Amino acid sequence: MPFILPEGLAPEVYPLAWLVGEWHGEGVVGYPGIEESAFTQDVTFSHDGGPYLAYTSTIRLVVAPDDAAALAAQDGDASAVAGPEDAPAATPVPAQEPGPVWSTESGFWRVPPERPADLADDQHPVEVLLADPSGFVTLYLGAVGNGRIDLATDVVARTATGADVTAGTRLYGLVNGELMWAHDLAAFGQPMQTYASARLARVGDEA
Repeated sequence: MPFILPEGLAPEVYPLAWLVGEWHGEGVVGYPGIEESAFTQDVTFSHDGGPYLAYTSTIRLVVAPDDAAALAAQDGDASAVAGPEDAPAATPVPAQEPGPVWSTESGFWRVPPERPADLADDQHPVEVLLADPSGFVTLYLGAVGNGRIDLATDVVARTATGADVTAGTRLYGLVNGELMWAHDLAAFGQPMQTYASARLARVGDEA
């Protein structure tokens, strides 16, 4: 299916057009002092016609099923070995509630007009400004091209009580219609290393 530019999108951000929309998927987070955990993520890239994309992300930890749900599943399995007249009524399994929020961030993505001399012909420069409610903002610089975005921190500014984040890199890629990303982080006295990654599908796409 050919890609169609979002209606009203500013030409300045055409290189980022494939990001526009809502995405949902799963990933994993882990870091020294942070137990490895699965999460779900909702991401939105939107625009209002200006020369930028607005971005929001919410990550929620995956909550393991509670004991009641596990017992209900066991009760349902009993019908496989009992006769129909002996099988107990299946106990409804409660719907899983969204897990606790692990992190949120919001910001703006831009394609600046100035082109670095060392940038490949099939790439465009990217600037990303992100704000995190744990007390810091980050400016990433990088490049986009051929369905891939590489970013590295240029500036990290923290409040007096903000999280001790010092640097980071991010990689985004469009693979078979899915948005995959990986985030390396230097924080809390630790050197740069893997922090989180995820695989997201565009919301509303047909399976």
